Amino acid sequence: MPPAVYDIEIRVAQTLHLIYSSPGEYWDSQCSEDEEPFQKDSLMNLTLAVRLRAGSDLSWISNIQVNQPAVLRRAEQIQARRTLKKEWQAAWLLKAVTFIDLTTLSGDDTFSNIQRLCYKAKYPIREDLLKALNMHDEGITVAAVCVYPARVCDAVKALKAAGCDIPVASVATGFPAAQTHLKTRLEEIRLAVEDGATEIDVVINRSLVLTGRWEALYDEIRQFRQACGEAHLKTILATGELGSLTNVYKASMIAMMAGSDFIKTSTGKETVNATFPVAIVMLRAIRDFFWKTGNKVGFKPAGGIRTAKDSLAWLCLMKEELGDEWLRPELFRIGASSLLTDIEQQIYHHVTGRYAASHDLPMS
Repeated sequence: MPPAVYDIEIRVAQTLHLIYSSPGEYWDSQCSEDEEPFQKDSLMNLTLAVRLRAGSDLSWISNIQVNQPAVLRRAEQIQARRTLKKEWQAAWLLKAVTFIDLTTLSGDDTFSNIQRLCYKAKYPIREDLLKALNMHDEGITVAAVCVYPARVCDAVKALKAAGCDIPVASVATGFPAAQTHLKTRLEEIRLAVEDGATEIDVVINRSLVLTGRWEALYDEIRQFRQACGEAHLKTILATGELGSLTNVYKASMIAMMAGSDFIKTSTGKETVNATFPVAIVMLRAIRDFFWKTGNKVGFKPAGGIRTAKDSLAWLCLMKEELGDEWLRPELFRIGASSLLTDIEQQIYHHVTGRYAASHDLPMS
């Protein structure tokens, strides 16, 4: 092998391992002094005009206001960021894979569908592609498998047969509309946990937000938290149906106060799903909550995230808004069904120099 080619491969391998294991260290090394990615005080004052008067009740929620024009400007800045190229892109895409909640929420799901999905969850990128990048020994898998409650047993069985401990997440509480009786929604959570789900994605009753019934929303999510037991609670806000960015912030704060481990943008079934303005507001709420309580709550965008380029933009947003600490599966997830396919295609192109045919990559 010519020395020049060998040197390039060494450099690529070193970069991949650096970004995969320490994304913050790499990111900081690529930022100039006048390109500070995270300026807490100035961005807080710029984007959110929040007046919190904590008391014995939730009346202080009515005093919250979001500066929508500033949020939209911030979203434009994020989307205008230059994209990563070559080995840098490949490394960040491998990192993105580890944040994916690989999802199937279709009416025609069967055991064979779930089994194939779980196999793909364990082997998200073709082994020969990982070997070419010297990343085959990193144990790269997706973060979780997400299914309907009735398919939790199938997912648990398939993952056990595959010999891996990837968590099983289940949607619940009358997903996606939440228009069923509270008793029914709570029982759905309990049944999913009994069947082996260790993460529960609940969806809130949007009418409680739209009518300003914040105490009722808090009480409902508290009951979801209790029904989950030891399982992680991800609360879906269905932000496309909340009416305003101010409502998104308020609902985010209530969900975290009620014990949510994650707050999630959307079910993926709404007309408008994960968007950058909504994400910025939710991330600022997470940051405010952390500053006030010391508790870290995770974030999960879902719906409409289909391309590798999309995933890089979301990682950029997380890095700039919350920093390195949130760039791990315990605090960041991406809900997606088709995203992994595009990421694998981009990795294939990086390794081979050509785009994959339909038969080149295993289906999920």
